[in-house]
Amino acid sequence: ISPPMTATFPVSGMTCAACQARVQRALEREPGVTAVVVNLMLNNATVAYDPAATSVDHLVEVVRATGYDAEPPRVDDSAVAAQIDLDADREREYRVYRRKALASVLLGVLAMLLSMPLMGHDAHLAGPTVDPMMRWVMVRLNPALESLMPWVYRIDPAVLRWLLLGLTLVAMGWAGRHFYTRAWAALRHRAADMNVLVTVGTASAFLYSVVATVAPNLFTSRGLAPDVYFEAVILIIALVLVGNTLEARAKRATASALKQLIDLSPKMAVVMRDGSPVVTPVEHVTLNDRVLVKPGERIPVDGAVVEGSSAVDESMVTGEAMPVSKGVGDRVIGGTVNRTGSFTLRTAVGTDSVLARMVAMMRDAQSSRAPVQRLADRISAVFVPTVIVISVLTFVVWYVAEPSAPLIRAFAASLAVLIIACPCAMGLAVPTAVMVATGRAAELGVLIKGGEALERSGALDVILLDKTGTITEGKPVVTDVVVAAGFDRAAVLGLAASVEQHSEHPVAEAIVGSARSSGAPVEEITHFRAVPGRGVTGSAGDRLVVIGTESFLDEYGVSSAPLADQVARLEGDGKTTMYVSANGELLGAVAVADRPRATAGAAVRRLQALGVEVVMLTGDRAATAQAVARSVGIEQVVAGVRPEGKVAAIAARQASGQVVGMVGDGINDAPALARADVGIAMGSGTDIAINAGQVTIMRRDLHGVADAIELSRRTMQVMRQNLFWAFVYNVIGIPIAAGVLYPAFGLMLSPVLASAAMALSSVSVVTNSLRLRRWRPSSTRA
Repeated sequence: ISPPMTATFPVSGMTCAACQARVQRALEREPGVTAVVVNLMLNNATVAYDPAATSVDHLVEVVRATGYDAEPPRVDDSAVAAQIDLDADREREYRVYRRKALASVLLGVLAMLLSMPLMGHDAHLAGPTVDPMMRWVMVRLNPALESLMPWVYRIDPAVLRWLLLGLTLVAMGWAGRHFYTRAWAALRHRAADMNVLVTVGTASAFLYSVVATVAPNLFTSRGLAPDVYFEAVILIIALVLVGNTLEARAKRATASALKQLIDLSPKMAVVMRDGSPVVTPVEHVTLNDRVLVKPGERIPVDGAVVEGSSAVDESMVTGEAMPVSKGVGDRVIGGTVNRTGSFTLRTAVGTDSVLARMVAMMRDAQSSRAPVQRLADRISAVFVPTVIVISVLTFVVWYVAEPSAPLIRAFAASLAVLIIACPCAMGLAVPTAVMVATGRAAELGVLIKGGEALERSGALDVILLDKTGTITEGKPVVTDVVVAAGFDRAAVLGLAASVEQHSEHPVAEAIVGSARSSGAPVEEITHFRAVPGRGVTGSAGDRLVVIGTESFLDEYGVSSAPLADQVARLEGDGKTTMYVSANGELLGAVAVADRPRATAGAAVRRLQALGVEVVMLTGDRAATAQAVARSVGIEQVVAGVRPEGKVAAIAARQASGQVVGMVGDGINDAPALARADVGIAMGSGTDIAINAGQVTIMRRDLHGVADAIELSRRTMQVMRQNLFWAFVYNVIGIPIAAGVLYPAFGLMLSPVLASAAMALSSVSVVTNSLRLRRWRPSSTRA
């Protein structure tokens, strides 16, 4: 059995939700395809498939068979390279639309001016124009324009019609050509989309006008005005193109966070070659190269500091505002800014760099589908055919009911229905919000892997927090040094560190680190011996040093009674305590603890204020877990559980109907992260945990969890607003275009105004989504 595979490839030519739905249905029908996401914003399709049943090349051909163009993905494409290509395509698309929109608007204005004399010339003949609102405007402008441009009014009306025909051919054949070619491709495949609506509407008006131009006697012999609607055709094309231009511009803005990430990576690096610094392109840097980084420079690649120290601004990657101190052994991230000192790093290059992984995760998120999108998909699948049926019915009703010039009135109403009903807004409502929200989250140091994770995060009922590395720093530190009478802190800590420096236990590392940072004297030790779980011994000169538990010291005849009460209080606070003795005499005790993160308490309170139940779920012993929980304000603690116990605890919560989020950072948390409705991995943890989670917090701060929940809820509000307005716009707009207000108020919707409204509906949805770029977490609001 072949393992399932996923491929993402570009699809061009999609313009509305109907296009997206058609490509999606075609791919879903293919044998071996298990999941499909077609993204209108990114112009791509992501397909999960069985390679034994189908192939990427075949799937590309399936898309082409639906009337759209597609290309197989490049094998060597990295996420960064793919995003750069997409940005270039978007910029090119925007410039093309802008040029065509500007030209067609100018043509439309010229066409309106040339149409003015025709209004007055044919005023004595019957036949209300297809565009009554435009006629109303033109009639009132006529006197002023006749005095300003008398030469236009001296041109023969027949010549004016032919001039307008020429302008319209330019607009349709150049500026609007893609509408007609795409519509033809859709119709050949027995489908309908936005291009079909625009094409049917403008082509109908154009053909009607051509007849009036070529054979005006067919109208005048019956006492009708040979009205031409060339200016309406040009302006409809112009306004749709203006809408496309504004959409294209907004699409560039939705990906601004991703573009900023890519722009972070420097192009050159200073690499040490044979002891000398050499400036070289970043792509030529190899594994284990030594790279020199000076103050104020961006770090060119991921790596670890091997010489020197500095403070590094990681805000763009992690969201942390304060620079992070870096010394020998510390990991640094390519693209972040070195603020103070110089240092040398040893590279850890490859496609799995932090920056590349962030770009890949964001692209995957933006290509994904939020569950709420399904409503728009279901409606879009039948929307365009339904609109065409409504347009035909509108024509029939008006033709039957209108006593004077029924053909023209029926034509006007049916054309307005076709133009106003474009489903662009529906196709953009959800993906624009997902793109902007995931980009904004990345700026805050939160990577959300897809629309479903984004939507589910806001619905969480309970958050289960691992203790070590999640609530706590994940690194033990010395918190207390208790000394017996006659001894001082530095001597006790230094002697303990002298012995513990030979141990690899995390507690030993904490004691040695504390002694060195405080300047306590550390001596050379001989005859070192470690007894797992109990303690260590060693000789410092002629003294036998014993460090460990109460029972361990008893074996050497040392009584812990003088310090027992103080040690008991420390252990009651969840701290690990070891007695220190020399030559049978009790010197003191050292307490070590994994301290809670500085912001953990505030983050827990913020989660609780959001209505989320917070529970600690840890494999640590109950006393330590309870002490940490009390310090950060968590009331519920489940301690002493193994990885399978964490999974069982999550399953039990889910069985009771709760939506469960799990936050962890270790390998032992990976099964629980995968089981949870939303797995949230702390970015400081292991790759396995990060890959198992649907959300990754890139900074060492639980506030990122609250940020994800708040942003999810705000994004869902925006999505619902977008869908509401996209649907309501059509529910209200189509009946008005059909003429329901005409019997009572005498109002008809101009096809030109209908095209403007259609364009603005899409722009309003994208603009509403762009508001998420300015969203701020509650913890940063004044």
